Amino acid sequence: MASTHWRLILNGKSTGDEPLRDAVAAMRERGIALDVRVTWEAGDAERYVAEAIADGVDSVIAAGGDGTLSEVATALAHRDEDARDLPTLGLVPMGTANDFAAAAGIPIEPLPALETIETRPANAIDLLKLEANGQIHWAANLASGGFGTQVTVETHDGLKKLLGGLSYLITGLSKLGRIEPIQARIAGPDFAWQGGFIALGIGNGRQAGGGQALCPDAAIDDGLLDVTVIPELSGEVAATLATLLKDGKQAALDQAAVRVQLPWVEIESDAPFALNLDGEPLESRHFKVECAASRLRMHLPEDCPLISRIEAS
Repeated sequence: MASTHWRLILNGKSTGDEPLRDAVAAMRERGIALDVRVTWEAGDAERYVAEAIADGVDSVIAAGGDGTLSEVATALAHRDEDARDLPTLGLVPMGTANDFAAAAGIPIEPLPALETIETRPANAIDLLKLEANGQIHWAANLASGGFGTQVTVETHDGLKKLLGGLSYLITGLSKLGRIEPIQARIAGPDFAWQGGFIALGIGNGRQAGGGQALCPDAAIDDGLLDVTVIPELSGEVAATLATLLKDGKQAALDQAAVRVQLPWVEIESDAPFALNLDGEPLESRHFKVECAASRLRMHLPEDCPLISRIEAS
């Protein structure tokens, strides 16, 4: 029987993590050939994935946050091979907020996360494919715009390190009094919306920005994008803040949200604005986002909330 061969691509910020070192050692003791590569600069994940494919690796594992997952998924997704001819994808959550892992139910501890990859067959998953400024971008989790994007961009690295996902909420609450809506036109099959929004989520996963559940019903295998638009508050910021404090931040979103499921969506604005694609801010006047159905295969927990149909392979 052929041995199992994994390639773990580790965010350079986490090289000193002892629980991860112990978990890697434990997997090796179980007979898994597990190599580790560390990302240091742009392009490293792309190169490591290409090397892994050339080496015939069975699974490529992203060890990091949502950005690291997106980098590794991107490096796999834009290749010409069919999903079944590519290594499977795994995740060991090691970021600040770990939004994708939290929504997917992936264990936060390195050893249980690796054991999920060892014991769970891979499921076909969709990806976000975004076109802006003549370039193609990919993401596994969610594209967000407006208030949530500014919170993610403006949260200080030191605060993120100290407080984790809570830092995004603190930064967000401090911004509530100065939200400026983005004027845009949003369209997809049998759907059109126009106006000012303070938050926009286009989800394959469900949350971003340290727990903002913009797309609470999204599934990662249904061939559709979950689109959530939070319209401008028309001077009711104070009332919304009161709702946040009284009923929780999700209640305020649910009251105002426009939600729809679409295979693709286009967003246009007269002025450039930013979409945050798994931690990468992209600025443009026009975005097109498609659901790339079943583009990769990923190891996910048995009871993963993001899976709508179980078709393991």
